[in-house]
Amino acid sequence: MLNRVVVAPSGFKESLSAEAAADAIAAGVRRVLPGADIDLVPLVDGGEGTALALAAATGGRIVTTAATGPVGETIAAHFALLGGGHTAVVEMAAVAGLSLVPPGLRDPGATTTYGVGELIRAALDTGVRRILVGCGDSGTSDGGAGALQALGARLLDAEGRELPHGGRELTRLHRIDPTGLDPRLTEVELLVACNPYNVLCGERGVARVFGPQKGATPAQVEELSAALENWAFVLTRDAAVPDSDLRSGPGTGASGGLGAGLAALGARLLPRFGVLLDHLDLDARLARADLVVTAEGALDLQTPRGKVPAEVARRAKLHGRPVLALAGTLGEGAGDVPGVDACHGILPAPMELAEALLRASELLTDATERALRMIVLGTRLPVQAEVSGTQRPSSVR
Repeated sequence: MLNRVVVAPSGFKESLSAEAAADAIAAGVRRVLPGADIDLVPLVDGGEGTALALAAATGGRIVTTAATGPVGETIAAHFALLGGGHTAVVEMAAVAGLSLVPPGLRDPGATTTYGVGELIRAALDTGVRRILVGCGDSGTSDGGAGALQALGARLLDAEGRELPHGGRELTRLHRIDPTGLDPRLTEVELLVACNPYNVLCGERGVARVFGPQKGATPAQVEELSAALENWAFVLTRDAAVPDSDLRSGPGTGASGGLGAGLAALGARLLPRFGVLLDHLDLDARLARADLVVTAEGALDLQTPRGKVPAEVARRAKLHGRPVLALAGTLGEGAGDVPGVDACHGILPAPMELAEALLRASELLTDATERALRMIVLGTRLPVQAEVSGTQRPSSVR
């Protein structure tokens, strides 16, 4: 019997927030199990919606402020003050996310995290003792250089001139002057919730892995890779706290290298789910479930590398709970995510991406209904049957 269903999805990039995805899945569940107790746990991974979700979960509030967007214009941004008033959450996607970069301007060599530094400064103005920076859904690849500039560091070329914004400019970086950094940074605990699999440099460096998703051509990927190598060298030499591995340390590549920039200031880079999900009491809610439904935009080889469905499945299996994963697309490795018992794509037929994005909520609801009807059918099938008086084979190939 499926009496209690936990719905714990991620958002679908540029389409559905985690909350909207949870609502769409719940609608599909109700079509099949109208009497079920549905527990909605929309999950955040540090990207879009993180500040709002944590403010709501802790009885906190959202603070709106103007800041510099990823392409340099002033935008309306926000951060959260959690319940208790001692912790601020700066969601980098709220000021430097990919969704804020118009499609025609998607050049990760030019976009900036300057606004992230402005939000950190605004959080410092509130007198908090801890600032948690959520990394995810970024539209930048500047290594956090813009954020450091907003916080008072000067990035200088060989002639002593200040560098303009953008990751590609870091190829000309000669020296960093950290003397102007906001002194209040030493008085707060700075935490970064990030994917530890993301590193700044090397073959698995952030420019090569995520640059193309942000609009970089193959030539721009190589340009950015070289720029971030120089950034790691100069940043380590001129500004980093002792014993920092800014080139290949876990999480240094988070949000286009923002992790490395903040680590240089002494921030602790922490696995995002350990930092974020405890606020949502996820483990206790999974333990009470008969079925767990999770979802994300794509289920593939990247999913086990720190994505929401893999983390939900891992935690659900600690309690022996079955897991269904829904996804906009099923790529290579979709069926091999540890802890996921079944996966299902939401597209009923081939369609243009623009149409799929527009209809994402409807498609997700319909796909949930289809998958749940198959699950319910399976619960009604006899475990063992006899055919013409003979035992049914134990396996069929």
